[in-house]
Amino acid sequence: MQKKKVFFLLLWIMEEFIVSARKYRPVNFSSLIGQDNISQTLRNSILKGQLAHAYLFCGPRGVGKTSTARIFAKTINCLNPGKDMEPCGVCESCRSFDEGRSFSIHELDAASNNSVDDIRSLIEKVRIRPQIGKYSVYIIDEVHMLSSSAFNAFLKTLEEPPAHAIFILATTEKHKILPTILSRCQTYDFNRISIEDMIRNLEDIAAKENIRADRNALHIIAQKADGAMRDALTLFDQCVAFCGNGLKYEDVIRNLNVLDYEYYLKITDCILKGEHIQALLVFNEILEKGFNALHFMSGLSSHFRDLVVSKDPRTIKLLEIPDNVKARYAEQSSACTVPFLFNALAITNACEAGYKTASNQRLHIEFALMNLCRLGKGAAFANRETSIPGKATEKSPEKALAETEEVQERNQTENAGTGIAGTVKAKATVSQRFSIKAISKMAEQARNAGSGKEDNIGEDAISPENLHRVWIEMAKEEKAPRLSSTLEQNMPDLQEDGTTVHFYVSNSVQKTWMENNCLTRLQTYLQRHLNNRNIKLNIEVKESSSEGKPRLYMPNEKAKFLLNSSPELEELRKDLDLEIK
Repeated sequence: MQKKKVFFLLLWIMEEFIVSARKYRPVNFSSLIGQDNISQTLRNSILKGQLAHAYLFCGPRGVGKTSTARIFAKTINCLNPGKDMEPCGVCESCRSFDEGRSFSIHELDAASNNSVDDIRSLIEKVRIRPQIGKYSVYIIDEVHMLSSSAFNAFLKTLEEPPAHAIFILATTEKHKILPTILSRCQTYDFNRISIEDMIRNLEDIAAKENIRADRNALHIIAQKADGAMRDALTLFDQCVAFCGNGLKYEDVIRNLNVLDYEYYLKITDCILKGEHIQALLVFNEILEKGFNALHFMSGLSSHFRDLVVSKDPRTIKLLEIPDNVKARYAEQSSACTVPFLFNALAITNACEAGYKTASNQRLHIEFALMNLCRLGKGAAFANRETSIPGKATEKSPEKALAETEEVQERNQTENAGTGIAGTVKAKATVSQRFSIKAISKMAEQARNAGSGKEDNIGEDAISPENLHRVWIEMAKEEKAPRLSSTLEQNMPDLQEDGTTVHFYVSNSVQKTWMENNCLTRLQTYLQRHLNNRNIKLNIEVKESSSEGKPRLYMPNEKAKFLLNSSPELEELRKDLDLEIK
């Protein structure tokens, strides 16, 4: 007997339970969340008596479209509405609607009633006047599910309904509705509900239900809901069933299978230190806990984005995270340079794009993590403090960018060597990896290389013999065959001032090419190997007149020379009526 009583008691408790999404559904305009502009517009239209015959409510799921339609229908039929156009809740019209027995407000699910016959039945009902209130309101949910024939059958009634009929259409896919239907409706676009609004609502509900909830735990629920209040309430009920009357952050992330931001902070620390082994171990721990590898990489991209946003106090407010976590993001972002974050985002996005086509998907992500660690070494070195020990200094993004570029340029130069071939290699590598700003900076340094500010170059005296010796060595080290041959065949002249060197070429085309492509590095080479920072190399044109014959370069010049020297060729040209171009 006692067991039967306990059983029936449990059965009664289960029957009485109502999910939060239904129990705390908005019942008036003031209880709507995140749709203040729409509720105010509808209130004003009721107050002024300017009611349209058809409305279209569109927007994402769970943002209050159907709830707003019910509140609007209840208010326009309320016999004693308040000054702020809220339904009184006590008149016969309001009570009949709340009890589900109203014959003035009709709801239709277009997903299951999408045929022409269903619309014809609706048209027949529209003719009947309301029993209580002024209007017969027809709420058609998921209206985009109607067939094309049903839409066409509905057009005339929707355009010219009886004076007592008002249609409210609700949909999540506005683009599927015919333009002829859209043109007959007042359209209201519902927004996603912000995380802060959802957290405040969840806190109120938790207080009413006597549930102790951490704000961070509610933040995870709101973030997981992705702007839908109904989804947030469903997740709230799920977490309460798992955690009981106390919602803690650790229990919520375990129940909802959410990857904690702690992992992203930890793996970013490993990347900044260049510890690829530790980064791989953290990634393995994430996989062992059952998280999807692609979701992890997507979350890592979002984490780097959040670090970029945390760089500036003006943009840190864009982070949708708790305030106590924002401080940790700001701290970690100060250890990252802007170029590092940009390059890290490029690596993670490329990894996401190639994940599905990779034959070894785990290795694909592990290789991306190793690349990030290699990238992190340079970023950490560039961001290393050089001020007084123990005194922290803040660096602006512009300063961090300049320091990173300087370190990378120095590394490229050291690896490239000191010869002309090494200089060419360094420039090629830099042009592929650096920004336009970095390349411009390198070009300026190259133009000013003769000043001796960066290299300890002296002012030794120069003799023609040493100049020719160094010139021959430079020609042998040059990898471009034509330039090397030109340098070997023509020796430069040392001018009377002892520092100006003239190198003669055959024509202006050759001079222009050398000045644009190799003058700076040839001059730098001479300065370094002759230990004189004041050397200046000039390219001059000196036409050759050996044996009284001009130097011919262009095809038309050669053709004219042959024709002038051979009368037979000139006669042949005239016979064939040929022209020289």
